[in-house]
Amino acid sequence: MSTADIPVVADPSPPVPGAWIGAAPSLVQRLTVFWIGLVGVLFPGVGPLLLGGMEAAGRLTANQIGLAGMAELVAMGIGAAVVGPLFGERRLRLAAVTCALLLAALDLATTRVSGDLLILVRAVAGLPAGAMIWLITGMIVRSPRPERWAGLYLTIQTLLQLAVVSALGAFVTGPFGSNGGFVVLGALTVTAALAGLAIPGAYAPLVETEDNPKGLPSPRGWVALAAVFCFQAFILAVWIYAEPLSRQAGHPASVASAAFAVSLAAQVAGGAAATALAGRLSWFWSLTVAVVLAIGALFVMASLPSAAVFLAASGVFGFVWLFASPYLTPLAIEADPSRRAALLGPGASLLGCGAGPLLASLVVSGADVRPAVWLGVGLALVTVAVVTFLHLTRPR
Repeated sequence: MSTADIPVVADPSPPVPGAWIGAAPSLVQRLTVFWIGLVGVLFPGVGPLLLGGMEAAGRLTANQIGLAGMAELVAMGIGAAVVGPLFGERRLRLAAVTCALLLAALDLATTRVSGDLLILVRAVAGLPAGAMIWLITGMIVRSPRPERWAGLYLTIQTLLQLAVVSALGAFVTGPFGSNGGFVVLGALTVTAALAGLAIPGAYAPLVETEDNPKGLPSPRGWVALAAVFCFQAFILAVWIYAEPLSRQAGHPASVASAAFAVSLAAQVAGGAAATALAGRLSWFWSLTVAVVLAIGALFVMASLPSAAVFLAASGVFGFVWLFASPYLTPLAIEADPSRRAALLGPGASLLGCGAGPLLASLVVSGADVRPAVWLGVGLALVTVAVVTFLHLTRPR
């Protein structure tokens, strides 16, 4: 039996700043946990390409594309918040191997179904994918600089999604269709199952306090999770309508494609900047200023500006999106020092990602999609208000 499999006795003392909670994982263990987390979050990046191909093949309608994407995102949130914790802190390898193999099987099953059954299969696939994200979150929240690890994860995640989408578009979906793409995803997920054999056998238990019984976050932790939810909801509520917004402004179709590319490059830059500056900037000011800048970019986009200004606003929006996201982790940790709220952060994020487009779909009309922008502004202001409340009422 390896030392990683030896049960860890809970330490009643709070985490020591600048140190791992429990034994520091080895380099191999960090890399394998990272790979599992990266594979678990692949579908949100490649889903639009593959589901769009399903529509072209007559296996999904346009409406069902949105339903399939939303169902999987919501299920990923449930997987990260519920399914992962069901395995517990001492059965990590079982969780990794089981969830990865199940996800690979569901990726392959997707090639055999259509319509509502395909939506159901993708919804079920979100559950093990969310549990795989829970595994890397468990390592991040126990690290000395959670915001640095979160920034690194988000940046690499964006680059990997870009690489996989580019490779699938160039070499797979043309000759083999969307089915070929899901086979590739299944193969990548099998590699994650193999990586699961090398991850730590257990994580050190998080601190239990009087205000978070039974391993739940404290009341302030739940408030922080509400801020995480609202942040991702406002981002996706607007960004899902970026192409129709550009079209409404009278731009040619190429402008929307360029806006996505500019935003993606800016996201990578924002995530890299957050990673480099981790520990040097206040999470409160970093998060607040980033959200305020995002609100400014939204006002510019809603004004239906010229193509050049629209591209610039898209770049600003993409940069602050990934720059701010890692600081949601220290927000949750300060609100709930036991770090249990931070452990549920990805679940709240993914639920927000699913809720944002759903809420936006209720307020837009075919002729005018700007109400989605105003919804985003409202959710962003709620995010700032909650973050400010937590900062001003924090224990001294």
